[in-house]
Amino acid sequence: MFSARSYVRWAGPLAMGLAVLGVVPSTAHATAAPVHDDFNGDGYQDLVVGAPWATVGGQSRAGEVTVMYGGPHGLSTARRTVISRAGNGIPGSPVKDQKFGQQVSKGDLDGDGYADLVIGVGVGATDSVIVWGGPGGLSGTGTSIPASNTQTGDFDGDGKPDLALFRTGYSQMDDPSGTTGTIWKGPVTRTGTPSGTTAIDPDGYLKVIDIWDGGAGDVNGDGRDDLALEAYCGEGYYCAQLYLSSPSGLVRTDEPFYGSATALGDVNGDGYDDLVTGDSLNERIMVAYGSKSGLTPPATWKFFSQNTPGVPGAKESGDNFGWSVAVGDITGDGIDDVAVGVASEGLGSLRAGMVNILRGSRTGLTGAGAQGFTQNTPGIPGTAEKGDDFGSSVQLLDINGNGYADLAAATVHENAGDGAVWELRGRPTGLVTDAALVFGGKAVGAAYAKARFGDELD
Repeated sequence: MFSARSYVRWAGPLAMGLAVLGVVPSTAHATAAPVHDDFNGDGYQDLVVGAPWATVGGQSRAGEVTVMYGGPHGLSTARRTVISRAGNGIPGSPVKDQKFGQQVSKGDLDGDGYADLVIGVGVGATDSVIVWGGPGGLSGTGTSIPASNTQTGDFDGDGKPDLALFRTGYSQMDDPSGTTGTIWKGPVTRTGTPSGTTAIDPDGYLKVIDIWDGGAGDVNGDGRDDLALEAYCGEGYYCAQLYLSSPSGLVRTDEPFYGSATALGDVNGDGYDDLVTGDSLNERIMVAYGSKSGLTPPATWKFFSQNTPGVPGAKESGDNFGWSVAVGDITGDGIDDVAVGVASEGLGSLRAGMVNILRGSRTGLTGAGAQGFTQNTPGIPGTAEKGDDFGSSVQLLDINGNGYADLAAATVHENAGDGAVWELRGRPTGLVTDAALVFGGKAVGAAYAKARFGDELD
């Protein structure tokens, strides 16, 4: 927990009379960030924070999203945009239990050189919204699209980002509600018209699972993004499924993966993205390595837990090691590292949470040199408390443009469910706690009471 004094107070104005709060662009940066992470084109990666339980327009759990713009000194609560459905410009109205911002994706969908943000919902019948980027950041205007959640990637290899749209019911009963999926070929116009459409999964597998989230990356180096999907598979179990791109579209691989968190990145530096899945039920993560022919055989996949030599903490039932995962190059050595949320890590008698960092290397992911951080780690603001769930979501982005990925880690139950996000800086030695920042919804002028600020990070 941390007190109100730990917050940097909001000082920005309302913008454009919409349900979007002020943007203060950062100074231009000489080395451009990947376009899909840069909403205002200043060269710095930007962080998206979902608060799906926020009360908006008097409607509980209507949901809200905050975009924190990167800059030379990292994140600042003065540079942000807060987006909800409580005003003009964003299609729809706040609805109880809609959970706007439960899932997000991003990419330059219209090809103008600025990333656009797609905000999903927690109610399958409700549409997602594209909010368009530009020189001043996200514009505050949006376009409704027929999906509950989405993923972006260049699935056909033509150099233009495509949009995968999913409609699902988010069932958590024995039997999933089922999902329908479509690829919108890019570019997508600001009126919501794609260049073409392609069905996903003609064999019908999506009909028996509920897609919740996922990610894209090129596991076989063919220049087309492949798609990893997180899903509820029924009977209380969560799974992941990989679809390989091909000239004829996305093709489902035979092997399902157990776990409810996924990320893709190159953790052995061989030029092929690897699939990382978090299996918190079994207190572990799995790495399936990419190759020219796709993922290597299951016998080569590696598993890591807090029993792996070098990984801080002790493997215990209920710790939820692998609750969240993220991939990025923290040390700047050209090889991606992995952040693992251990949302219920025990600290003495407290189930307060932890984040472990595992290093990538030329021989693959390793426990050697791993790090562990909690709210009791010296230099990190706040104090660990029971049920905080530090590490309930994680993301790795180079938000200050120095070549080292920085960690964003959320504690969704901080301050009785308000939620908060911590930022730690990357360095050649790993993550450091100097210049650590913590902020919640109140600091950015957003709805904050029981909002679960940070439930989604991207």
